[in-house]
Amino acid sequence: MDLPYHRIKGGVCAARKFSANAVSCGIKNPDSDRLDLGLIFSEVDCCSAGMFTQNRVKAAPVRLTHSHLKSGDLRMIIVNSGNANACTGPSGLADARTMAKSTGNLLGFKRRQVGVCSTGVIGLPLPMMRITPKFEELVEGLGPKKGNEFARSILTSDTHEKEFAISFDLNGTRIRVGGCAKGAGMINPNMATMLAFITTDANINQGDLRKAVFEATDETFNRITIDGDTSTNDSVLVLANGAAKNPELKRGTKDYDHFAHALRFVMNKLTKAIVRDGERVTKFVTLEIVGARSNLDAQKVARTVANSALVKSSWNGEDPNWGRIIHAIGYSGAKIREEHINISFGTKLACQNGMQAKTNPEVLRNIVSKPEFKITIDLGLGEGSDYILTTDLSPEYVDFNRSEYSYWKQAHKDGLV
Repeated sequence: MDLPYHRIKGGVCAARKFSANAVSCGIKNPDSDRLDLGLIFSEVDCCSAGMFTQNRVKAAPVRLTHSHLKSGDLRMIIVNSGNANACTGPSGLADARTMAKSTGNLLGFKRRQVGVCSTGVIGLPLPMMRITPKFEELVEGLGPKKGNEFARSILTSDTHEKEFAISFDLNGTRIRVGGCAKGAGMINPNMATMLAFITTDANINQGDLRKAVFEATDETFNRITIDGDTSTNDSVLVLANGAAKNPELKRGTKDYDHFAHALRFVMNKLTKAIVRDGERVTKFVTLEIVGARSNLDAQKVARTVANSALVKSSWNGEDPNWGRIIHAIGYSGAKIREEHINISFGTKLACQNGMQAKTNPEVLRNIVSKPEFKITIDLGLGEGSDYILTTDLSPEYVDFNRSEYSYWKQAHKDGLV
């Protein structure tokens, strides 16, 4: 489906009747003025939908927001960075509730109408003594042109904001969809290993919005991996406030299909931005699996190869080592026949029928030396297919993730541990 989308500015504030703000609380460092608490707010009633991590260890805000979404009428989302509020017990849940209740009260809404998300270090209590005093400033500063401030406030190891927004015509009505995301490490496709927030002024009911979000997430945020780790805090939240005043979108109609495509389009742009900003990565790799016995087998191969430390290390070294790829295929759990497997770098065969192809190795090396390339694995057994977006694994990634000790030292100073 090829729709004439127009890219617009604004991120989460691109859609009508949405505003945002961000403030600095010093969550990780009380001496820092970095934005670390953000708020998205709809001026009119919303329906809402979301997807969350499948990690069985779930952060307090994930548990709370999941329960709030049952009513499907979130009006705002408050997010902090620097601290995941995960593995913090009953006090962590109480802190998440405080964030929802206090923000909701200031704007005249119930606690259940507030979504709460956190991202950062796992295992440390939130420094609520620095967060709570900032709620009034956060609410009072809400504005329709502060989408970028919000996008900055949710970053952790990211190097830049990730925003994207579009407008398009739907039977003469202008619809807007915009969003932002954060994520650079702890990225693995098990429902959205990051935080993402999407807003739209489309008029759609809750049930159909949930369906669109589920399908779009599966085709975008569930198709990425950087390091194979699934976070405790992953969340995708979507708010639709109907401010465009289009006739209500319903499944089974062309208008619904157009909206669902636009939603996937925005999510896909944010997805690719996350992968390209992976922690200390140097390669953006599209891995496509075809010829599998089933889609599930194709998925097994895609995720196994994409998360292999040996494979990812060879990409970092610009080594077209198809042997590491085929060995990962072999332990993926998918049904295979070694003599049917073909592996291509770009359009050039590296492995043919399970053995070395005749392609000049220098040609293959030139392909993997580029910052972006595609690898296709043909299992030669059926019609199953899948794909995943992934990266290399660099020495700098290891160095970057060696320690979070300084955060624990600050928590000790704060009397939280």
